[in-house]
Amino acid sequence: MSDQQTYNYKVVRQFAIMTVVWGIVGMLVGVLIAAQLAWPVLNFDIPWLTFGRLRPLHTNAVIFAFGGSALFATSYYVVQRTCHARLISDKLAAFTFWGWQLIILSAAITLPLGITTSKEYAELEWPIDLLIAVVWVAYAIVFFGTIMKRKVQHIYVANWFYGAMILTIAILHIFNSAAIPVSLLKSYSAYAGVQDAMVQWWYGHNAVGFFLTAGFLGMMYYFIPKQAERPVYSYRLSVVHFWALIFTYIWAGPHHLHYTALPDWAQSLGMIMSLILLAPSWGGMINGIMTLSGAWEKLRTDPVLRLLIVSVSFYGMSTFEGPMMSIKTVNALSHYTDWTIGHVHSGALGWVALVSMGSLYYLIPRLFGRELYSLKLVEVHFWTSTIGILLYISSMWVSGIMQGLMWRATNADGTLTYSFVESVQAMHPFYIVRFAGGAMFLLGTLVMAYNLYKTIAGAKPAVATIPAPAAAH
Repeated sequence: MSDQQTYNYKVVRQFAIMTVVWGIVGMLVGVLIAAQLAWPVLNFDIPWLTFGRLRPLHTNAVIFAFGGSALFATSYYVVQRTCHARLISDKLAAFTFWGWQLIILSAAITLPLGITTSKEYAELEWPIDLLIAVVWVAYAIVFFGTIMKRKVQHIYVANWFYGAMILTIAILHIFNSAAIPVSLLKSYSAYAGVQDAMVQWWYGHNAVGFFLTAGFLGMMYYFIPKQAERPVYSYRLSVVHFWALIFTYIWAGPHHLHYTALPDWAQSLGMIMSLILLAPSWGGMINGIMTLSGAWEKLRTDPVLRLLIVSVSFYGMSTFEGPMMSIKTVNALSHYTDWTIGHVHSGALGWVALVSMGSLYYLIPRLFGRELYSLKLVEVHFWTSTIGILLYISSMWVSGIMQGLMWRATNADGTLTYSFVESVQAMHPFYIVRFAGGAMFLLGTLVMAYNLYKTIAGAKPAVATIPAPAAAH
């Protein structure tokens, strides 16, 4: 059978497997640095094992290695299946896979060595940034090229979200990473002062907004209807959700810069746009959850669907919490505290990781032509991960609010009631709970890895034929 009559599943399989591998690596580093906060002796006085070096490694590994591989795998699968067309270029798709793995390995080497731009979520130095730009352009060509050669007239909503993610991330990355190289591994930002901060958080918040939200909403809009065997609850709502989200999100970055040198009007604009974001975000959440209308009983028997639906619930919770934290008076308490860390992880673990894992449980059996090895293990994974997330975020909420209150507490004469060290000591029990929550989530991921390994073991890669174009009517 010729290649042109079948879907390209090879690159999807490669990215799906590496999603699991990098997920374990990224979360393992996360658990280690959570342990270092509770027990600093675990830094071992080795520079490249200190919290300051490993934290950017953790964020890059879970966002770009785990999350990125999940986006590549699912977008390549979804765009082929919904367009009834093979990827436009197998070679270019293979280049995106190997190029992305090279980027991840480069990050894993340079970040522990302290080679960094020090820009959050954009720590990688200029040679790696250039490679990211090249791979990402290749990704855009493969994705949009496949849409152009589609055999169906309609462009399914999931592809809109993936496409918005690809285009916006390209713009964000190129502008934020503009730098002047001074040596092979050192460069200085093209911007200075408050402009640099503004460009950085325009990028940083939209790495969350487009990479970790729009891309994964693409997953939600394909895999929840598929797993539930129900159509999307409201196609009209999905269109409104799309345009409202992408227009509003891009403006939300300044809420990271409240009470800084950024002009007050820019801070207020960031806050207002963040508050408006609540509407489209919850529109998307309602659309995802209500897709189960008429099939609620499936939640009792289908742990994969349960993973996907709980992920959307966490998406709703995170997108309520974010706008609330962007309000200046709330931000005065929450900023620089563990509350922010809890908020990020309710989105990263609850939304991004769970929807990715639910999608993998759907994908892997179809990529290898096998039934999933054990639904019982999915059940174990679901409960382990969910309890882990709840332990993590609740401990960070309590410790974060306590931090904020301790820092701002004053005596009658205006002096600070607590020293900084006292606030750190008060955090200690919560850091232990946070470590336990993270370890439970990692355990759930290892259960998933075992389940998927047993599903794949000895299986031959599946071949799926492209349906013939339907006759015009």
